[in-house]
Amino acid sequence: MALASSALTALVPLVILAGAVLSNFAHVDAAERIIRRYHLSGAGADAVNALFSPTENTSTGAGVFGVVFLTISVLSFARASQRLFEQTWDLRPLSVRNSRNGLWWILSLGGYAVVTGWITTVIGGRELGLVAAVCEAAVTAVFLVWSGWILSAKRVPWRGLIPFGVTAAVLTCCYSLWATFYLPRLFNAYAARYGAVGAVFAMLSALFAIMLVLVASAVLGREVREELDRIREGRRPSEHEVRSEWDDLVGQTRARWRKARADVASRRKQDG
Repeated sequence: MALASSALTALVPLVILAGAVLSNFAHVDAAERIIRRYHLSGAGADAVNALFSPTENTSTGAGVFGVVFLTISVLSFARASQRLFEQTWDLRPLSVRNSRNGLWWILSLGGYAVVTGWITTVIGGRELGLVAAVCEAAVTAVFLVWSGWILSAKRVPWRGLIPFGVTAAVLTCCYSLWATFYLPRLFNAYAARYGAVGAVFAMLSALFAIMLVLVASAVLGREVREELDRIREGRRPSEHEVRSEWDDLVGQTRARWRKARADVASRRKQDG
């Protein structure tokens, strides 16, 4: 949720400002692209237009304070993503000392958005978007490996990030296909209930799902890489160690399941 909130506060003003600047050179409408990407209509499309499209007869610009706020927001998002890799790979936190790499990453994120947007525009309407999703998966894998390498200040070798990049790309591809059908309902439901701010809630929900995929992929990617290293070195855990880890996993899962059932039962009693 922290990653999703940080992404929302950074990406929304960045998209609005980038659309306003690029519209001087070409027809770029962020709201229109989002509506086409997720096939929005009705209240959902109106909410996205209200959020991203500037009011008529007004100019969209950025003053000194706007630029400062935007810089702080995007760097905050970069540092949140940086902490994901530092905590997953047990690295010493660099915080603001890695700001230069964070800026490079933000620029590469913009390039990634342009490339994937072009893929969606050109071939997104074919085969229910499956062809576009597969092409985007390859670009996503490369971008995520680069992201881990640059945000970790090159302390994690890019080869060690390949399992993470491939896993995240596959899961993101699956999420993209699912989002094509689910997000229009989500946007319409929130927009009908809350108006234009409903688009913000819907975007936060979508970003939360994406960040959940990335966090799970980072953890799984590191485990896969360590297992491959152990196999390459000929190191195998004993049967007792495997059984102990499995019993611990099953015990933790059962405990969490019982706690979740107890919480649900308690809430039902309170509602009753």
